[in-house]
Amino acid sequence: MSIELVLASSIIFILVLAIPTLFLLTRHLGPNTQGNRAKNLSYESGVTNSIGSGEGRFSVKFYLVAILFVLFDVEIIFMFPWAVNVRELGFFGLFEMFTFMFLLLAGLIYVYKIKALKWQ
Repeated sequence: MSIELVLASSIIFILVLAIPTLFLLTRHLGPNTQGNRAKNLSYESGVTNSIGSGEGRFSVKFYLVAILFVLFDVEIIFMFPWAVNVRELGFFGLFEMFTFMFLLLAGLIYVYKIKALKWQ
């Protein structure tokens, strides 16, 4: 048997034992807050009754802004490895990045034209 297999199996065995043991220890040794009524209330700042229900609907604009942020943020992250290797990639890499940035700009212009970020 190889040393890697023994090491991997012992690590898995330790994790299988350690994680449930830690959860049980924290449950029994940690503070018990079930008896404290103030902690179980929805607000601790002196407000006794909350206004409205917690099941209110949000506008779709919030989700649209979040998706657009993630989309453009992740696409910008792709530019960092290119910036590190720009000399090795040469002219072809430069052309690819300008194409990529043009597509980003086209997407941003499209979002602006359909007024996706305009609040009404």
